[in-house]
Amino acid sequence: MNWDVGQNPGLLKLELYCRGMRIDPSCDLADDGRQILRTRAGLGSGLELLLPEGLWTNVPVVEGFAAQSPFSLHFSSGQYWVHKDGKPVTPVRLSPCPSWYSKSTSSGKAMTSIGTLQGTYLGIYLGRACDFWREKPKKVNCKFCSTGMNIGNDDDPEKRVEEVLEVVRAARAESGVTYVDFNTGFLVGDNYLEVLEPYVKAVKQETGLLVGVQCPPEADFERYHRLRALGVNRVSFCFEIFDPERFAEVCPGKALHHGLKRYLEAIEYCVPIFDTTNGEIIAGLEPPQSSIAAIDWLTERGAIPTVCVFRPLVSTDYKHLPPPEPEAMVPVFRRLYEACMERGLPIGIAPNVNVSLVLLPDEGRYFTEDPGRFWWNETKLAMMKAAFRTRFYVGQWLRA
Repeated sequence: MNWDVGQNPGLLKLELYCRGMRIDPSCDLADDGRQILRTRAGLGSGLELLLPEGLWTNVPVVEGFAAQSPFSLHFSSGQYWVHKDGKPVTPVRLSPCPSWYSKSTSSGKAMTSIGTLQGTYLGIYLGRACDFWREKPKKVNCKFCSTGMNIGNDDDPEKRVEEVLEVVRAARAESGVTYVDFNTGFLVGDNYLEVLEPYVKAVKQETGLLVGVQCPPEADFERYHRLRALGVNRVSFCFEIFDPERFAEVCPGKALHHGLKRYLEAIEYCVPIFDTTNGEIIAGLEPPQSSIAAIDWLTERGAIPTVCVFRPLVSTDYKHLPPPEPEAMVPVFRRLYEACMERGLPIGIAPNVNVSLVLLPDEGRYFTEDPGRFWWNETKLAMMKAAFRTRFYVGQWLRA
């Protein structure tokens, strides 16, 4: 692989996750890019950037470790540049801020308090703050998470179906979104389907957009067939940590109410039902070998791993921990790409879904020692992507 961040945008994306970035006074971010919003789990707390070769990223800039970063953002001669150790590395663009970001719904709420762009897809957090934050006598929230501090601030705790539809319409018309991701935290009673159903049904019926759901595993797995019947394309399970002991330490609420076994069983159950089933992990909170083991477990069962890089968010229980070293993360993302390719998983085929919060499986190609090794698999993926894109946009045209 190429270890020059100026020539390898995948490596640059990874290093920015791990190092963060300082903002030079030459930059006027208030007028040029998207505002920094602390919504959902707080991972959107960074600056949205568009790197060379079309890689979208969300760079930590407000967390303490970013103040010591070797990276800085500068504005010169009409162009933004990323510098490393005081030297220019590559030009970048701020992710475009759509006009709907400054608009309100008909009920008077800021549209960004209903949904926000994460790269190029629309993320919507439904329901109250995760009940792990409300547990008595002591809250049992995941220690890396800030959801309990964000809901009610940048993210409205109550979203009516019509408000969500207004934002989806605006995001589709102005931002060209093709995918809407609904997220809930833990809810006492495990009534996720009851919460999700009216929103999923409304969005699918009116727009035909791709829809994903991210929530804890249902108590009754048969309910996932009902979700599929509503038109859900993707389900995602955030078990975060693959080592059982570390899982219990980092995610006490998940260990108490669900257990790692239930998450893994839900993934296996959903793989044959949905277009895509994801298992989400956080790299940097357990040894890289454990993250790689999780990647292998998921891909062997036909699930696609989503791998986040640990970010010590402001005000969280883990705010004091350092982010992982980029060098330790390279083998993880290399294996992410290779495992998906070895098993012929359909990575990167959905149109206009560029995720800023994670390094996508197909972006792991930037870390391979032999990029041409999977040329035939990549050819087949390119054909699948073209076919899927055509089918999606023809469907949208016919609907219009």
